Amino acid sequence: MKRQAYTIASIVIIASLWAACSAQRRGSTLDNASTGSTQITSATLAAPIRFLASDLLEGRGPGTRGDLLARLYIATQMQALGLEPGGVDGSWEQPVPLLGVTGQLGPLGAAGTKSSLALTPSDDFVSFRFVSASETVSLGGEELVFAGYGIQAPEYQWDDYKDTDVRGKVVLLLYNDPDWDPALFAGKRRVYYGTPQYKIEAAARRGAKGIVLIHTRESAGWPWQVAQTSSAGEQSRLIENTRPQTDVCLMVTEDSARRLAALGGHDLSQLVAAAHSRDFAPVRLNVTLRLRIENQLRRYESANVVGILRGRDPQLRDESVVFTAHHDHLGLKPRPDGTLDIYNGAVDNAAGVAQLLAIARAFTALRERPRRSIVFVTVTAEEQGLLGSEYFAVHPTLPSGHLVAEVNFDGGNVFGRTRDVSFVGGRKSSLYDLAAELAQRQGRSVVDELFPEDGAFYRSDQFSFARVGVPVLWARSGTDVIGRPPGWGKEQRLEFIAKRYHQPSDDFDPKWDLGGMVDDAQLAFAVGLDVDNADQPPAWLPGDEFAAARRPKP
Repeated sequence: MKRQAYTIASIVIIASLWAACSAQRRGSTLDNASTGSTQITSATLAAPIRFLASDLLEGRGPGTRGDLLARLYIATQMQALGLEPGGVDGSWEQPVPLLGVTGQLGPLGAAGTKSSLALTPSDDFVSFRFVSASETVSLGGEELVFAGYGIQAPEYQWDDYKDTDVRGKVVLLLYNDPDWDPALFAGKRRVYYGTPQYKIEAAARRGAKGIVLIHTRESAGWPWQVAQTSSAGEQSRLIENTRPQTDVCLMVTEDSARRLAALGGHDLSQLVAAAHSRDFAPVRLNVTLRLRIENQLRRYESANVVGILRGRDPQLRDESVVFTAHHDHLGLKPRPDGTLDIYNGAVDNAAGVAQLLAIARAFTALRERPRRSIVFVTVTAEEQGLLGSEYFAVHPTLPSGHLVAEVNFDGGNVFGRTRDVSFVGGRKSSLYDLAAELAQRQGRSVVDELFPEDGAFYRSDQFSFARVGVPVLWARSGTDVIGRPPGWGKEQRLEFIAKRYHQPSDDFDPKWDLGGMVDDAQLAFAVGLDVDNADQPPAWLPGDEFAAARRPKP
């Protein structure tokens, strides 16, 4: 009864919110919005999560039987709701060609001026991205160079490489970006310069053979066990891989990095301190590396699932608001004894798919369709590096210039309703102000993103759309949980990251309180409906890093 009361209360709040907005917001006609909002309930969210996170789907690894089952389930749900297929050739799917790489790592050998050491795979280092299409990849004594953060950012007068030649060398880099000054790289909030993908591309453009990132819990935003589980087994890349890449992409523990530096007579703490300055120049560590990786290669296909609700306005129906969530997870992963664990990914991201389907149900229940079209896309291979969303963003099944906004779901609030909400990435486009106003009318306060230093904006699928210029939004419940003591919500979030994020324990729990997820989905529905009915589409804020990438409408 308690959850039902929460849901009814949310509907009443949202209905009044839309009624108020209809009189003032860009000519929107939202009189029928409450009809759609009633479709978003705890039950309509719980059912898809239960199925998608079932052991029967074996963790939904891309290109597996579980992947096929998940895609079929999602497509049939979209069909039952009355959506049109939006994939290739009138189908529900957009095939995504992938290369699977299962790498067998040998020890990482390092030789210094007076001694040597061997780092152990998994315990000391991982290959966080197998990018080579070769059956054998090796380091044969390449020099290790400490290059600070590995960032070249003219707008901040920052250049970690200076004029140092790193061609054919391996660069040792700090995770994240400079964060001690709010006026420099946005302070604690990560920017793209702090992401592994940027560091790989920047090093590759300078001819580096390999990259070694130094992992810390604080800089990465997650514990070492996540690196271990995420890198185990098969990793994938797009067959069409046009971005600069180094041959080797490694991540080491902080202790291992300290040992590597010491081999050449250097102290890691002093190196890090030196990197906290614009005057920093790369340091040759007098250390060489040896490594051999034997790759098993598999060409295979997964797919994005695409459904469309056509808009009613002849002038705007070719424009679309896109809702996304990734349907993949980590699949089956080997234990040290050779047995397999199932990584079901209930929160990450069966919960996101459930919210997307609930919002699709809400839109199809409207008495009057919105003016623009709505596109619902569940993407594959997010856990492999946002591959499915990158493929759709670059090769959309509808003209890319017609994509006016994207709303993403990655994870979900299973702890109960909250008095607050945050937006991952902060205020980057006009979508932020719209969503903030609607959240406040929902009765929730807008708070700063929790753990902005984790760089979550660049680690989920909205980033793929931002890179091609589409304004994006990812809203997440805050931590002020109704009926719980102060600090309880933050404790639950931290516990999830420490014990269940990318672990076999991310399973469906029938005791979850999904009232907060209902609120979040209803908020996203309200945002999408308002954008769909507005005369003008959203826009990036002037000077935002993605504003220049906006594609013109064909």
